[in-house]
Amino acid sequence: MKLGLQLGYWGAQPADNHAELVAAAERHGFDSVFTAEAWGSDAYTPLAWWGSSTERVRLGTSVLQLSARTPTACAMAALTLDHLSGGRHIVGLGVSGPQVVEGWYGRPFAKPLARTREYVDIMRQVWAREAPVTNDGPHYPLPLSGEGTTGLGKPLKPITHPLRNDIPVFLGAEGPKNVALTAEIADGWLPLFFTPRMADTYNSWLDEGFARPGARRSRADFEICATAQIVITDDRAGTLPFIKPFLALYMGGMGSEDTNFHAEVYRRMGYSDVVDEVTELFRSGRKDEAAAIIPDEVVDDSAIVGTLDHVRSEVARWEAAGVTTMLVSPRSAAEVEQLAGLL
Repeated sequence: MKLGLQLGYWGAQPADNHAELVAAAERHGFDSVFTAEAWGSDAYTPLAWWGSSTERVRLGTSVLQLSARTPTACAMAALTLDHLSGGRHIVGLGVSGPQVVEGWYGRPFAKPLARTREYVDIMRQVWAREAPVTNDGPHYPLPLSGEGTTGLGKPLKPITHPLRNDIPVFLGAEGPKNVALTAEIADGWLPLFFTPRMADTYNSWLDEGFARPGARRSRADFEICATAQIVITDDRAGTLPFIKPFLALYMGGMGSEDTNFHAEVYRRMGYSDVVDEVTELFRSGRKDEAAAIIPDEVVDDSAIVGTLDHVRSEVARWEAAGVTTMLVSPRSAAEVEQLAGLL
């Protein structure tokens, strides 16, 4: 089991302590540092900025949104950061949802699995640099031709030779088909709301992908980097309420009322009634009430809150469930050191 620092994405203002957290993570043996994006700050700029002060930790995105960049643009950014970091980059990708894809990026959301497959294939062509990059698929045709084009598009190879011709690609997947695709074409999985209680279910989805012809990895060399809220405290009852607003946002406020992939994760966990009630309250503007009605057991399914002994035993349970890296979000350098002491 390894630890990764999850910096996430910015809120209304940039965080003021990320330099301190990154330095502490590098100093105390964390394996990686990850950044994210939604519809505000991007993931690559802070990852490059903070990563420039490190020498050892891997630098990952959890996650880049596919619709924010063409696959060749994403491959260019990845090979650039991989060079600058000496081969420490991990490309974490996700499809997001129709609210963001069509409302923010102005791109169609249809066929997310097929789009993901094409996107990753094109990026790997760029990094392999074996031939000019082409794609016959319907989502990212290269070169582009037909009505409205000049007809002058030309297949190209990247000018810059990548440092590595096979940069790791992790996928942020939540549904069974997407998780199976991840096991088939990716090097790792980035679950946002992971629960060890459903390890057998996850394994069945992953095994489907591993069994497909041409699968890149097996369980032996596939990474599972799960985001986890870990809080070491003697005041468990007083801490849980601070986590519930985050869950309420993702359960009731992300996506549309009838298309919310994060909410579906909690439905699969068995909390459909909770999801319905949280969604109704959240979308009627009663966000505090939406958070308050979330039972403690829902928090416990995807977070670890309690004494040092409790946290240590739960981390072992997550490891036994297949997690190879826990992506954590400590609030201070002291918490980074405390979490590092667990492992």
